[in-house]
Amino acid sequence: MKLLHNQHFEIPKEIMNVLETLEKSGFEAFIVGGCVRGLLTGFKPRDWDVTTNATPEEIIKLFPKTFYENTYGTVGVVNEDVSTRTEEGIPDETLRVVEVTPYRLESTYSDNRRPDAVTFSKNIEDDLKRRDFTINAIALSVKKAGTKLEEKIIDPHRGITDIEMKILRTVGKSEDRFGEDALRILRAVRISTETGFEIEKETEMGIRKCAPLLAKISKERIRDEFVKILMSKEPMKGIIMAQNMGILKYIVPELEMGIGVAQNQAHAFDVWTHLLKSLQHAADKNWSLEIRLSALLHDIGKPESKRQPADKKDPTFYGHEVIGARMTKKILENLKFSNKIIEKVTLLVRWHMFFSDTEQITLSAVRRMVANVGKENIWDLMNVRACDRIGTGRPKESPYRLRKYKSMIEEAMRDPISVTMLKIDGNKIIEVTKTPAGPKVGFILHALLEEVLDDPKLNTEEYLEEKAKKLITLSEEELKKLGKLGVAKKEALEEKEKEEIRKKHWVK
Repeated sequence: MKLLHNQHFEIPKEIMNVLETLEKSGFEAFIVGGCVRGLLTGFKPRDWDVTTNATPEEIIKLFPKTFYENTYGTVGVVNEDVSTRTEEGIPDETLRVVEVTPYRLESTYSDNRRPDAVTFSKNIEDDLKRRDFTINAIALSVKKAGTKLEEKIIDPHRGITDIEMKILRTVGKSEDRFGEDALRILRAVRISTETGFEIEKETEMGIRKCAPLLAKISKERIRDEFVKILMSKEPMKGIIMAQNMGILKYIVPELEMGIGVAQNQAHAFDVWTHLLKSLQHAADKNWSLEIRLSALLHDIGKPESKRQPADKKDPTFYGHEVIGARMTKKILENLKFSNKIIEKVTLLVRWHMFFSDTEQITLSAVRRMVANVGKENIWDLMNVRACDRIGTGRPKESPYRLRKYKSMIEEAMRDPISVTMLKIDGNKIIEVTKTPAGPKVGFILHALLEEVLDDPKLNTEEYLEEKAKKLITLSEEELKKLGKLGVAKKEALEEKEKEEIRKKHWVK
């Protein structure tokens, strides 16, 4: 990997302000951690961390607005006015708060998550040796020297070499680092998945040995790393890696039940591989977290529902979507996902088996499906179905039947053309024309609809009321003819809309 350490880095103004403020007051200041790795590899950091030999109290005195609510020394420096913009031209919110932490030394970790005590150091190398991986144990100093920037890299653990070799290695003995903070075990898999770096052998051995320590980590922390794996470009590799290293059982153990569970002839893979390939397709399409979770879990109920009829070669999985929805809800609740995500993913898993023969399915059945999942979720359900199809090993994402179903959904969701579109109703016609309820009122509504379909600008209360007063003077036979014209116009326009929808999806 070609690094950029011989070039000048682009540092946001907000970060430079923090560095310069500390340095002008006589303190050292370094950018540190994952943001340095991002700068070295040409990726824009998602967040920025600064470390210094100043104490928390000294840091607080230097900045107009800060907050300090922890026992680990980290001070949040608040930038109320963010001038650095994202590619979309909006303020970069990752710069709103910059975390500044004193160099520190840490004691034992009795809970395998956080140090029992923290002491502050005056030596940057003390701070770097407590960090998780060599690629995150690099410090960067950036100072202004006249009109130029003077940059200095501190890399005592050969992190730059590991970045160049695309290797993920712990700082020092892996068992010590994972014993200090067991979440680093899952973080190793996540970083490897995101970067494509290979986990070094001794580090991998430490992961396998320390994996049971994940049982002590809060589900919220595990969920956050799991989500980052799912939202990476290659989540399938991350899940396989987690399973191979004995970690998956501490995230979603139910997934391992699908390993080796053969399916019917429509599937080229076992349930495990099918779910992973479905997830990967969602990632390839850059679809949302909810779709990725649904793709990964949609057949999670198959192992439990599997039956092998004596008179058939293929196993059956009747009701697996109902079982899967129940399991999905339990899995997501265990990982402390929000109620909103739990409800949506459970819904998509429950109804992912909607697909059937488009020659037999009716629009009313499609409307019922839309009602089951909601208009706001129906297209996500279609995307889950696309993931399901690709996960079987079939090459085409949108065969004719799937395109036909999309067309039928659009038809079912299309607002129907009817007299309810008018800015007048039957009661109003009775009132303004002073006529009793009867067939003439219906004829007048359809006659008015024909006019509005020809010229939508006429759809106003004032015009329609005046027109209704004129129409009521006509005979019932004349009104009936005008009403039939309105019905015919409505049906013609509806058919034209349906033809456009079908043409859009290349179906009949």
